[in-house]
Amino acid sequence: MRRGLRRTLTAALVVGGVGAGAAVVARRRSAGATAAAGGTTGPVASVDRLERTARLAGIGARAGTGYAVMRARSLVADDAQRESLEAEYQLRTAEQVASLLGGMKGAVMKLGQMASYLDQGLPEPVRAALSELQADAPPMAPELVAEVVERELGGVPDTVFAEWDPVPLAAASIGQVHRARTHDGREVAVKVQYPGVDRAIAADLENTDLLFQVMSLLFPGMDPVPIVGELRERLVEELDYRIEADHQRTFAEYYRGHPFIHVPEVVDDRSTARVLTTELVEGARFAEVLTWPEEERQLAAECLYRFAFGSIYGLRAFNGDPHPGNYLFRPGGRISFLDYGLCKRFTDDEVSIFERMIRAMVLDRDIVGFRRVVEDVGILSPGLDVPVSDLADYFGHFYEFVMEDRVLEITPEWSSQSVRAFFDLSGPHAEIMKAANLPPSMVVIQRINLGLFALFGDLGARGNWRRIAEELWPFVDGPPSTPMGEAIAEWAATRRS
Repeated sequence: MRRGLRRTLTAALVVGGVGAGAAVVARRRSAGATAAAGGTTGPVASVDRLERTARLAGIGARAGTGYAVMRARSLVADDAQRESLEAEYQLRTAEQVASLLGGMKGAVMKLGQMASYLDQGLPEPVRAALSELQADAPPMAPELVAEVVERELGGVPDTVFAEWDPVPLAAASIGQVHRARTHDGREVAVKVQYPGVDRAIAADLENTDLLFQVMSLLFPGMDPVPIVGELRERLVEELDYRIEADHQRTFAEYYRGHPFIHVPEVVDDRSTARVLTTELVEGARFAEVLTWPEEERQLAAECLYRFAFGSIYGLRAFNGDPHPGNYLFRPGGRISFLDYGLCKRFTDDEVSIFERMIRAMVLDRDIVGFRRVVEDVGILSPGLDVPVSDLADYFGHFYEFVMEDRVLEITPEWSSQSVRAFFDLSGPHAEIMKAANLPPSMVVIQRINLGLFALFGDLGARGNWRRIAEELWPFVDGPPSTPMGEAIAEWAATRRS
């Protein structure tokens, strides 16, 4: 059975099987007690835990039935027809899942978004359908937006702002963004949280079984416990836009005046726990950048790389959502970075662990020393009986792009291999994967190895990543290695003077 079909069938069995009882319970509820999620009329977020489980179960049941029909038709088809039937089934099921997750909002949609840009190995129809989650979710009704703004800012949008566009610029898993103009003439973007999404996320987070089921649907073979635990903590923070505003102010201050990295300024007097107003930014979406000339794509990749890793060492913080919808691109490698709801701040001790691992694996090529580090921090237990060469092979993959002082292209195949190295428990390093324990402080940062490098695979990102990394590693403090690096070094020097 093809890999994509095996995943979809697994989803049908896992979600459909355990959710059947919930579906029966949900159907017995009165019509007035149930609200549609994600539509343009009525509440936008379902708050009933059983109902949300039942909706996933319905997709699983339809996927299982569709698979049985497809298999029956395939028995009398030739090879070409069989391929066509399988592709049709994959697309239909993926569209159903994407539609469901897009409408549900909350934690479950976050997982769907994660899947949409993680796995380069998904069949193209499935990946294409899930990619819809990367941009806009179904918007809420203008009346609901006005209610939230009035409750949070003390007046309806047309009075709080000099101009207000009721058509959202973007709609995502927790809130949607509107263009507006302040009374002092500033063009702004106003993010308004969906009413009830906090209860929907609370329902998802309380229903750990549901999240584990969705994880099994999206990432077969992966231990979901640390991911779900970190997701719980980060999503609770993300619901409070005041926390997001604090994160964004920190990044904006650090990168103010940067020649390539731009962080929109927060408009404090129009921001609350449920409404976040920031400077309006224009730019191209990621899908458009993929059509740009080669040189522009490479500059975009370099800027993404410098922002992600430079923030860790320079700011002790990491924007942990490498979602392509969070970037607005302009020519010359300039990028505006949006959405600071999912941020992780690191202590000096946590950053020093990253340094110790890099020194051992990359700079000293000391695999025995690297093993001591990962044992010290609890990634592996000291009693694990595996050859040092296996450890070097498994962990070395994640440092491969900075191991050598040479130009390296991050291909879609390499990105897909990285995903499999995390999630494929049937591979040659299954013993290490089953024994490994990812500390909570490292869960979010591992998304660099998944989400960001998946985007690099799409861009065909090519560079001497080792030299760029040595610029960013404070324990090396290497000289500028690219024209972008030289411009950044000049900017940094003016800040120090």
